[in-house]
Amino acid sequence: MKIAIVRIRGQTRKTSPVNYTFKLLGLDKKNHCTIIEETPATKKMLQIIEPFATWGPVDEKTATALKERTALNPPRKGYGRKGVKIPFKKGGAYGNRAEKINDLLTRMM
Repeated sequence: MKIAIVRIRGQTRKTSPVNYTFKLLGLDKKNHCTIIEETPATKKMLQIIEPFATWGPVDEKTATALKERTALNPPRKGYGRKGVKIPFKKGGAYGNRAEKINDLLTRMM
């Protein structure tokens, strides 16, 4: 299964494992996106970058629209009501969005 990962926070106050993981994923700046296969190694990477990114399984329609783009616009109507420092489960922006990642990516294109 392919998952889309979007970086939602910038460079400030990141530890070196977080910076290294973002470098491996190719997420250099805020609002950049990558689509990768979900593997056990990917799950470990997501645990490291969780407070700084959001992700979820991407459908084919959204994946084909994203093929040419890595840098996206900020999402229309924002990431979430409570901001980027609160997990998605509690109404914020970071963490696993499950199927709702497709809606976010559509708002960012």
